[in-house]
Amino acid sequence: MTDIVRIGTRGSALAMAQTGVVAEAVAKASGLSVELVPITTHGDTSRESLSQLGGTGVFASALRESLLAGDCDLIVHSLKDLPTGEHPGLVIGAVPKRADARDTLVARDALTLETLPAGSKVGTGSPRRVAQLRAARPDIEVVDIRGNVDTRLARIAEGADDRLDAVILAAAGLGRLGRREVVTEFFELSQWPTAPGQGALAIEVRTEGVTGHGALAKALASVNHVTTHAMVLAERAVLAGLEAGCSAPVGATAQIDDGLFFLTATVYSADGTQKLTSSHAATPDGMAAAQLAEVAAEVAERVVAELLAAGAAQLAPVGGVAQ
Repeated sequence: MTDIVRIGTRGSALAMAQTGVVAEAVAKASGLSVELVPITTHGDTSRESLSQLGGTGVFASALRESLLAGDCDLIVHSLKDLPTGEHPGLVIGAVPKRADARDTLVARDALTLETLPAGSKVGTGSPRRVAQLRAARPDIEVVDIRGNVDTRLARIAEGADDRLDAVILAAAGLGRLGRREVVTEFFELSQWPTAPGQGALAIEVRTEGVTGHGALAKALASVNHVTTHAMVLAERAVLAGLEAGCSAPVGATAQIDDGLFFLTATVYSADGTQKLTSSHAATPDGMAAAQLAEVAAEVAERVVAELLAAGAAQLAPVGGVAQ
């Protein structure tokens, strides 16, 4: 490896913005020069819906191929888009501190979800958000949409073709683009859980990258946020345990508060008429990475077991089986 760290990223404005933050942190911690390597993924070029594309890995595969081919030294993912299974030869080297994990509503005329008129059209490409919208407002029309943040925002502009009344977007993405001022409502996680890992980034490297280059390994350790890493580990363990893809109608929220590790997960039926929720907590022996990871795995296992026992596999497209 040279003294230049090449960071692979999707080429969208949001991906470039969030990777730029990581690049700055890596450069500062390692003392090395950093170069961004834009990579086009199938998810960026396809116009199919996320559920049709299959969700899991649709944005990750091309990045991973470039990393394994040696075209870059590390890659940056939105963690919610990353498959939960291990990829041969690769490892998550760091998870920076998570941004706002909430979903938001961006609506015409400063409307909120409660004040949208009956029959309003609300756009989202997420099966989870579809289920949540249908549960909260069965009298509105949910429209499947794709595209980057600007493309989606343009759909609610006056005079837009196929105009929408509102769209659902992640607060983290809007924040990284400097666009939080467009939000008309923030949905609280206690009432509107979001995708496992939402708001967090994952830095993936070749397996030898965490130990094979002193400056890079040091940078990864410096960028990694231990509590965020543990929380998203728990959330993603729910998806893995349910054998659900990242586009499944599943929401999960972990938090560490007053010495307790909390995890809550909800599985929705596609039409939003039914849901199952499980919450568990545990007390870690300490706040070191290994201790938090152990507690994250334990709590997630209990949550998954309870959801499957309650019938999650019959409610939603998940592959897990109750033990």
